[in-house]
Amino acid sequence: MTHTGEKPFQCDLCNKAFSHKGNLKCHMMTHTGEKPFQCDLCNKAFSCKADLKCHMMTHTGEKPFQCDLCDSAFPRKADIKLHMMTHTGEKPFQCDQCNKAFSRKDHLKLHMKTHTGEKLFQCDLCNKAFSHKADLRRHMMIHTGEKPFQCDLCDSAFLLNSHLKRHMKTHTGEKPFQCDLCDSAFPRKADLKLHMMTHTGEKPFQCDQCDSTFPRKADLKLHMMTHTGEKPFQCGLCDSAFRRKANLNLHMMTHTGEKPFQCDLCDSAFPQKANLKVHMMTHTGEKPFQCDLCDSAFPRKADLKLHMMTHTGEKPFQCDQCDSAFPRKADLKLHMMTHTGEKPFQCGLCDSAFRRKANLNLHMMTHTGEKPFQCDLCDSAFSLRGHLNRHMKTHTGEKPFQCGLCDSAFPGKGDLKRHIMTHTGEKPFQCGLCDSAFPRKADLKSHMVTHTGEKPFQCDLCDYPFSRKADLKHHMMTHTGEKPFQCDLCDSAFPRKRDLKLHMMTHTGEKPFQCDLCNKAFSRKGYLKRHMVTHTGEKPFQCDQCDSAFSGNSGLKRHMMTHTGEKPF
Repeated sequence: MTHTGEKPFQCDLCNKAFSHKGNLKCHMMTHTGEKPFQCDLCNKAFSCKADLKCHMMTHTGEKPFQCDLCDSAFPRKADIKLHMMTHTGEKPFQCDQCNKAFSRKDHLKLHMKTHTGEKLFQCDLCNKAFSHKADLRRHMMIHTGEKPFQCDLCDSAFLLNSHLKRHMKTHTGEKPFQCDLCDSAFPRKADLKLHMMTHTGEKPFQCDQCDSTFPRKADLKLHMMTHTGEKPFQCGLCDSAFRRKANLNLHMMTHTGEKPFQCDLCDSAFPQKANLKVHMMTHTGEKPFQCDLCDSAFPRKADLKLHMMTHTGEKPFQCDQCDSAFPRKADLKLHMMTHTGEKPFQCGLCDSAFRRKANLNLHMMTHTGEKPFQCDLCDSAFSLRGHLNRHMKTHTGEKPFQCGLCDSAFPGKGDLKRHIMTHTGEKPFQCGLCDSAFPRKADLKSHMVTHTGEKPFQCDLCDYPFSRKADLKHHMMTHTGEKPFQCDLCDSAFPRKRDLKLHMMTHTGEKPFQCDLCNKAFSRKGYLKRHMVTHTGEKPFQCDQCDSAFSGNSGLKRHMMTHTGEKPF
């Protein structure tokens, strides 16, 4: 009958037919669920003795059928026959509705259901349906949490044996599938196939609602959720929801604080292996993604992509409440909080609240005093790596950011940006209580103290209070006598760098602040401002006990002593 193709033994419950009565008998057990052949070494049971025999080889490791063209070996003759097709490229089973071909008949049969849409196997616990019974069986494990395939080298467990097999390559480092066009290698053939699309640019899966295309059907499916707004994976501890289960798992670590990936060179730990990989580049200095338009380089491809927008000016994410636009969706989301006033990250030790968790973490260091980034050349320490990098330029003298309008140069891009405002006169931060305006938000914040009278920074050695921490720091030097900034031309020393800079003008004779109404010039802007009062006759400093008024604060101070009877000398 194997020669004639005759199959006289028909199943009464389905349309299948068999050439041998024993095959029909074995098939009937798929309807009854009967599995009389039990493995003595594990709990698995089988409907056919031949299946049990084949299964036993997974325990013994026996693979008697060896491939003549490679090192692969198999427990069954049918398996090696199928394997040989990977060498010959033979795919005898052709789909009559599309151009796809398959090496096995059951693969073709499964493929045909993608044309018919047939999904006979329904999950009793949810609405999902499947075209194959094995797919339903695997799906049920999601509900039961069952992961029968355990790794012998770590605690990982998997739904499928193929997933375990793939995982084992992370221990062995095996990557047998090599790209012919670059040095990349992969543990799976499917990964190599997907990688090849980065060379060909092939993206066969098209979104029918926008112009986006994707290399994988799964990527398209995920993208469609951006149109529908669907986020099926809900956090049980907060209102967050996600499109992918992997993102939910990652989010759950923010609740548990779990960070399983530890850096060997420092104390940093991360929730994802990819985060650790990027972090390691901060130790090695590796930046493999190079910009073609400038010298910038980045540790991640995503960082390079974002950087390219600084060249193109592209800002695809537009605010619907103002004219602001942003290169990233996350930046827009953060910006929207300036309109809503939302600050979801609350400090547990004070009333401060922040829009970003990173800002809260940084703020907490003001309570703990933690400054993890230490300078190797002096005793300075900083709460942020960026601040340390900027500080290091004070040792090297490096000032890579050059002003295009004058000869000034600066160590940081932010410093240059602030300096440019001295040319443009731009002062975007306006005081709501007076006409004063400032180039920086920090300057406005400092100015507001003059209205409130608030002086939160108290000296521990005397009772003198200050409105700014920097002023307190400067004041403390009057107690310690510390004057770290030494003049190279004389013995003078100063507590602040700007005091030294001002002193140097006594040697150079430089007086950059010129009066427009007369020929006088001054070394400090404050002196020029005070001088201008002699032209205008303005006396803004008013005595609150009589009608006297003065052009300078010092004049008012001297006058107040006539009321108090105080004698300064």
